[in-house]
Amino acid sequence: MPKHSGSCLCGKITFEVEGDFENFFLCHCEYCRKDTGSAHAANLFSSTAKLTWLSGEKDVRTFDYDGHIKSFCPECGSALPNIQMNGKLVVVPAGSLDTDVNIKPQGHIYLSHRANWDNKLEEITGFEELPEIRK
Repeated sequence: MPKHSGSCLCGKITFEVEGDFENFFLCHCEYCRKDTGSAHAANLFSSTAKLTWLSGEKDVRTFDYDGHIKSFCPECGSALPNIQMNGKLVVVPAGSLDTDVNIKPQGHIYLSHRANWDNKLEEITGFEELPEIRK
């Protein structure tokens, strides 16, 4: 059975997820865009995996806005896993994992809500590191 480890940016909170992820979606809804500050959220979903907090569990904060649930570290603000649907679903922000996953995103969801600037991003010039910032 696969085992994944993850943490927040400051390292105060660490966790482990044991089991398979059934789904991986990139969500463009306005709630996911707001809570990530980006074009979309990248979340893994499992109805069978077990989430175990290794450190900092008491510090995890969870915010529920009209059914949109986000757990995060109060120190650094990093997104963290949470349990939804009355304990039936583990939702893990893909970027919170420190290990690789064996599943690729299966699709973009809520495309009708995507940001007006989120179009053909693959055509934009890529840089290996931060380029020189224009003044």
